[in-house]
Amino acid sequence: MSTPTNLSLNKLYSGKVRDLYEVDGQRMLMVASDRLSAFDVILAEPIPDKGKILTAISNFWFDKFSTLVPNHFTGDRVEDVVPAAELPLVEGRAVVAKRLKPVAVEAIVRGYLAGSGWKEYQKSGTVCGIALPAGLKEASKLPEPIFTPSTKAAVGDHDENISFEECEAIIGKELAAQVRDTSIALYRAAVEYAATRGIIIADTKFEFGKIDGELILIDEVLTPDSSRFWPLDEYEPGRGQHAFDKQYVRDYLETLDWDKAPPGPELPAEIIEKSQARYLEAYQRLTGTEL
Repeated sequence: MSTPTNLSLNKLYSGKVRDLYEVDGQRMLMVASDRLSAFDVILAEPIPDKGKILTAISNFWFDKFSTLVPNHFTGDRVEDVVPAAELPLVEGRAVVAKRLKPVAVEAIVRGYLAGSGWKEYQKSGTVCGIALPAGLKEASKLPEPIFTPSTKAAVGDHDENISFEECEAIIGKELAAQVRDTSIALYRAAVEYAATRGIIIADTKFEFGKIDGELILIDEVLTPDSSRFWPLDEYEPGRGQHAFDKQYVRDYLETLDWDKAPPGPELPAEIIEKSQARYLEAYQRLTGTEL
C-alpha cells in the first residue's frame, strides 16, 4: 500500500510522503505513506512498510526529546479518532497531532560533509555559503555542526538552501535564532545517542511549528528520509559511505540519465528490497527492538 485512501476524515493536505486529515479544529491525523521522494520527486514505486518504519523511528525520537522541546502529540490514540473499519489503512503509520502554524523554513543541521554540501565545498570551500577549513574530504566531520536552513517547497518543487540572513528575513531574527539553537541542540543529543548504537548521523532536517508563541517540534524526526545515517564501524572519510537512508536510492538514480524532474524513473525490485532492509536496520539499531 503506497498511501492511505478512502478515509472518511476530511483530507487537509497530501505531501511528498505524509497525508494530513482533519480531526477537529485543534487536532489532525498525520499518516506516513510508503511513498518515496528523491530529489523532491515522488517516485512511482513505494517502499513496503516504509510509513510504519518512519512513524516508529519518529515516535522513538519524539519521546527521547520530550524534555528538550515540546512536540506535536496531543496524547490521543489513533483508534479514538479513526473509525474501526478504517484502522487497517493507518495501523502503525499514523499519529494524532496538534494543528498549528508551521515555521516557514526547514531546519537543516550538518555535522559531516556530504551530498550537496560536499559538491559545493569542492567548488567554493563553503557549504550553503558558510566558509569551512581547507583540505576536508568527502564525509569529513565538520569542526562544529552548522545550521543550513532551506525554503519549504510545495510538492513537485525543489527546496532551496538559504543563508541565515535570508532565514531571518523570512521568519524574523528572534525565531530564526531559536530554531537554529534548538536544532543544533537536538542534533548534538541525537548524535551522542546514535553513536552508542553504532550509527553516525551525518546531517538531518527538523521542522517546527508554533502554538501561543511556543516552538513545537513537528512532522518527522531523525528518520532515514530526513537524515543521513552511516554505520560507525565502516566510517572512512574520503569516500561515499554505506547508508541506512534513502541515499542508496539517490545513488542509484544518479547513475541514470534523468533530469530530476517528474515523473521519476522506475525502481528495480532489488533497489526497493534493499532500501526497505536499510530502513529496517536503522530502526533496529536505533531502538534495539524489532518492528
